[in-house]
Amino acid sequence: MGRMELEVLKGIALDIKKNEYVALMGPSGSGKSTLMNIIGCLDTPTSGTYILNGHDISKTEDNKLAEIRNKEIGFVFQQFNLLPRLTALENVALPLVYAGMGRKVRTEKAKHVMELVSLTDRAHHKPNELSGGQCQRVAIARALVNTPSIILADEPTGNLDTKTSYEIMEIFDKIHSAGNTIVLVTHETDIANHARRIVRLRDGLIESDSINEHATVFSH
Repeated sequence: MGRMELEVLKGIALDIKKNEYVALMGPSGSGKSTLMNIIGCLDTPTSGTYILNGHDISKTEDNKLAEIRNKEIGFVFQQFNLLPRLTALENVALPLVYAGMGRKVRTEKAKHVMELVSLTDRAHHKPNELSGGQCQRVAIARALVNTPSIILADEPTGNLDTKTSYEIMEIFDKIHSAGNTIVLVTHETDIANHARRIVRLRDGLIESDSINEHATVFSH
């Protein structure tokens, strides 16, 4: 803020293991978005270390960071962040374009993940021809297409009605069951209850970190 430094995270120590499903919770200003930006390699910490799959991200240069972000992190945002002129399939394949993959492989991989989110029949529709729930499915497929180490979901049901939110959280549950690591940022308890572990932040500190005894588990 101008010349004033604002300390957002204050000596947070957090370990997330492969195939964990973690919800980050906390009121506005608690630091959860900043923590997620650091986990997602969008921001680098001013001090301390962040190790992702054995790499010290805190000392990585920007161009290398972009490469790690594209390869290791799958993002799902509240606003979907789809490109309006591209079809659903093209949106899903986008991370593979940045990764330098050929068109044929890109299309095959994108079709495969669209199957996982039950959206094959909407592959050639553009975002304005899809419902909010379908747009979020496209965003989830895009997050999965590079087989990343972590799926980071920031308020993924924030713009959706209750029924659609339930369907989207069911997809996350399937993704977790398939062996993926998920970090979910939410302020809604019923959404957080899909995670197996809940980390609560307050004023830049971890207030509590506990296994979720009430996890909502779907039967497949």
